[in-house]
Amino acid sequence: MARKIKKSEGLATFIILAVIVLAAMLLSLFLGSVFMSPGELLKSEILWQIRLPRIILAALLGLLLSVSGVILQGILRNPLADPYVLGISAGGAIGAAVSIAAGAQFVIFGMSSVPVAAFVTSLLAVFVVYKLSQVAGKTSPETLILAGVALSAFCAAILSLIIILSGNLQSIYFWLLGSLSSASWSNVVTVIPYTIFGVAVAYFFSKELNALLLGEEMAQTLGVDVERTRLMLIGTASLMTAAAVSVSGLVGFVGLIVPHFIRLLIGPNHRFLIPISALSGMLLLVVADTIARTILSPTEIPIGIIMALIGAPFFLYLLRRRRVEGK
Repeated sequence: MARKIKKSEGLATFIILAVIVLAAMLLSLFLGSVFMSPGELLKSEILWQIRLPRIILAALLGLLLSVSGVILQGILRNPLADPYVLGISAGGAIGAAVSIAAGAQFVIFGMSSVPVAAFVTSLLAVFVVYKLSQVAGKTSPETLILAGVALSAFCAAILSLIIILSGNLQSIYFWLLGSLSSASWSNVVTVIPYTIFGVAVAYFFSKELNALLLGEEMAQTLGVDVERTRLMLIGTASLMTAAAVSVSGLVGFVGLIVPHFIRLLIGPNHRFLIPISALSGMLLLVVADTIARTILSPTEIPIGIIMALIGAPFFLYLLRRRRVEGK
C-alpha cells in the first residue's frame, strides 16, 4: 500500500534523485563503443557532438514520457494508462512518419514541423480511444485498454504502408523501433519547449489531479471543472508524447512503469508524484540508452526494444493483478 510522505521527505527524495540522475549522465558520457581516456574524450567531437546531446535527449524523453504517464493515469484513474498502451505514441508516429516521408520538415522559432504533425495525429488517436472506451457516458478501463491496443495495431498497419510507399525501409523501421542514434543538438532544442510547457501545466494542475482521484462527482464538488481539466491535461500529455515520438520514434512503457513504482513508494499526491516521476523517467531512459549502445557494442540495440523487454512483462503483471483483485 502506498504511503504518504511529508514535504521535507519529498524535497529530500527529489534532491537525492537529482544527484543520482546527474551521476548517471556523467558516467554515461564515458561509456560507448569507442574507448577513450577522460582527457582524450573531453577534447573530442564524440563527447560534444554525439554522446552529450544523446544523453541529454534521453533524459528529456524520459521526463516527457513519464510525466505524460502520470497525467493519463491520474485523469483516467487507471494504473494501466500510458501513451504507448493507449495508442497515443502510435498515433503520433503516423504524423511524424508522414511529415518525414513527404519531406515536409521546417523549423519555426526553434520548433520543428514534425512534432506538430505528430501532435495532431496523437490528439486524433486519444480522441478515438477515449470515445470508444465510453460506456453509458463513463470510461471503462478494460475497453480503454482494448481500444488502445486495437488502435495501435491499426496505426502499425498504416505505418507499414508508409514505409512501403516511401521506399525508405531501413531508416523508418529503425526509427519506429525507437532509437536515439541520430540524436543531435537540434533535437534537444526542439524538445525543450515541450518539456518546459508540459511539466509546468502538469504541476499547475496537480491539485485538480488529486481531486480527480476521488471521482468526478467529488472533484466537481471541490470546484474542479472536470471536462475542461481533462481536455487540457489530455492535450498536454499528447503534446509531450508527440514531441518525444518525433525525435526518437516509439519508446514504450516508460509512462507505465515509472508512475506506478513512484506512486507505490511515495503515494498518489501529484505535487510530489510529478517531479519525482520526471527525474525517475530521466534516470530510466539514460540507463536504458547506455545499455542499448554498449551491451552489444559496436552493434546498437534500439532503445524501444530495451523498454519493450522490460515493459511488456510488467504490463502483463499489472493486468493480471487487477483481474485477481477484481478491479
